[in-house]
Amino acid sequence: MDENHEFDERIVSGSETIEDSFQNKLRPKLLIDYIGQEKLKDHINLAVQATKRRNEPLDHVLLHGPPGLGKTTLASVVAAELGVSFKATSGPVLERAGDLAAILSSLNEHDVLFIDEIHRIPRIVEEVLYPVMEDFQLDIIIGQGPAARSVKIDIKPFTLIAATTRTASLTAPLRDRFGIIERFEFYTTDELTKIVQRSAEILQVGIESSGAKEIARRSRGTPRIANRLLKRSRDYAQERADSFISLEVSRDALSLLDIDEQGLDRMDRLILKTMIDVYGGGPVGIESLSASIQEERSTIEDVYEPYLMNQGFIRRTARGREITDAGYRLFGIAPPIN
Repeated sequence: MDENHEFDERIVSGSETIEDSFQNKLRPKLLIDYIGQEKLKDHINLAVQATKRRNEPLDHVLLHGPPGLGKTTLASVVAAELGVSFKATSGPVLERAGDLAAILSSLNEHDVLFIDEIHRIPRIVEEVLYPVMEDFQLDIIIGQGPAARSVKIDIKPFTLIAATTRTASLTAPLRDRFGIIERFEFYTTDELTKIVQRSAEILQVGIESSGAKEIARRSRGTPRIANRLLKRSRDYAQERADSFISLEVSRDALSLLDIDEQGLDRMDRLILKTMIDVYGGGPVGIESLSASIQEERSTIEDVYEPYLMNQGFIRRTARGREITDAGYRLFGIAPPIN
């Protein structure tokens, strides 16, 4: 099976799928409805309220962290709190400077422009962003060769909110132009339980508090995954349990999906077992691990590793990745004696 196809089908992937994009009704519309990320919310709310009082555009905002934690949702919430329009695009879509120019010229004063995966914009587009972010001026070249000339176009003051899963991939000049930089953290089980209960109410599916907590506990600290597991549990309950998600029903549904009590799926366990069985627990280089499990290096670093490290199953060292004692115990293996 093609590795990218395998990755796309992972229900515990934090990356957005077509199914997720149709579930906008589950997204909170205002900060008061936004669950989790309390410190980040406080910082954003303070900046929003101060900006509204001064009747100025909000400083440009960079949101970073693993996929599925709510960066896009927060960006739309900020626009709603400011009472302005929200326009969204993504780095890979902005292939030419003209693509960005078309979007910028359509913005009204104080609007929010959201660019997802900003680390993937081409360098030529990034350079066009610099004067836009600093002076709200679009500097474009008209014509070719000796007849080419530079033209400056004024852009209405706006707020750029950008999201990235790879902060290290951003150039320093781009990163330094953001006035507000916030990192998203994985959610707690209690926070995810509240999200599952709220989503269940919107979806009009009955759920027991213990069932909601079980789904939350296996959601890898990620709201997008929690909502996805809720929908699959709803399907299971509808067909086999009178449309009510109890603790037992949630466990049966998640077991059918091959998601264990730690929220790990087959690919997570394959990574850990490969490190143990093939490389003696490590250290192992990322390229060697990538070749062994036939998965791209960037996918391992962006999607799998953050959660496995957060849960303490692996650690990075100067010599490579290593299995921790907790990683050994996960498979009932005694940790080696150093």
